[in-house]
Amino acid sequence: MGGIEAVVGLPDPRLRPFVDRYLGYREPASLPLVRREVAGAFVVLVLGWGRPADVVDPRAAKRGAYGVDSFVAGPFDGHCTTSTLGMGLGVQLVLSPPAPAGSSTYRSASWPTGPCRSATCRTGGWTGCAAGLADAPDWPRRFAPLDVALGARLAGSAPLDPTLGRAWRRLAGTGGRIGVGDLADELGWSSRHLAVRFRAELGLTPKATARLLRFGRAYATLARDLVPRPGTERGGPSDDSGGHPDRGENAPADPGGWAELAARCGYYDQSHLIRDFREFAGTTPAALARSGSLSSNPG
Repeated sequence: MGGIEAVVGLPDPRLRPFVDRYLGYREPASLPLVRREVAGAFVVLVLGWGRPADVVDPRAAKRGAYGVDSFVAGPFDGHCTTSTLGMGLGVQLVLSPPAPAGSSTYRSASWPTGPCRSATCRTGGWTGCAAGLADAPDWPRRFAPLDVALGARLAGSAPLDPTLGRAWRRLAGTGGRIGVGDLADELGWSSRHLAVRFRAELGLTPKATARLLRFGRAYATLARDLVPRPGTERGGPSDDSGGHPDRGENAPADPGGWAELAARCGYYDQSHLIRDFREFAGTTPAALARSGSLSSNPG
C-alpha cells in the first residue's frame, strides 16, 4: 500500500491571517485507524479523495459526519474521534474562525452553497475542489489552487464587523487571558451584547473561546514538551488525574509538572487545567503524555 507521506505547504501571504497551513497527507491503514481530535477555537477543513472517514462526536451521534471524503469542523467545544480504513489521501487546512470556509461543528463538505453561522463564510463547493486536487501530479500543484479558491471566497465574503475582529484578535493575542468584562469595556459594548454578537458571527461565546484558547496553548505546550512531563521527576504526579495517586485531581503537583503548565497557560490552578483537558480532549493531560496520543489538531 506504500508508506506514510506528509507535506506541509504555506498559503499565499494574503491568506495567512486566516489559514495556518496546508497539510497534504497519504496514509495507508490496513486496520481501522482511530484518532482522538481535541476541541479548539479554529476550523478544520479536510479535502479528501481516498477512503471515506467517520467523524464521531461522543456527545451526540447526529452531530457527526459519516462516510465522507471531505468535511469541515469547528469551532468546536468538545473532542471527537475520526476513523478510517484503507488509503487516506487529502489535504487538511487549519483556519481561524473568521476564515472563508464555512462550518457547523462537523459537516460533510458537499452540501449546497449557502450561508453558515459566520457572516464571513459561505459553505459548499469543496467536494469538487477535492476532485480537482486529486488530479494534480504533486503537492505544490495541489496547494496552489487552494490559494485561488480561498482567495475568491475571501474576496466575495461580507467583511467581519471590525469590532468583532478586534475582539477575536484580543482574545487570540492574550491566549484567552483577558476577561470578557474587560474585553467588552475595551470595545464599548456590554458583556451581553458582545456574547450575542460574537456567538452569532464566530460560532462560540467569548468565554468559551477564551477557555479553548487557554486549553489550546496548554495542549500545544504539552505536545512540544516545553515543560517536564509530570511523572518523570522525583515526587511528580503519576496517575491519570494529574495528582497523587491516592489523593485525586486536586492534590498538589510537583512545581515542574502540571502546576507549572497551568500557570504558564493562564489557569487559576492545575485542577482547572485538568477539568478543561477532560472536557476538551476527553482525557487527562497525564494520560495523553504517557500515551503520546496527541492529535493532528493545533493548539
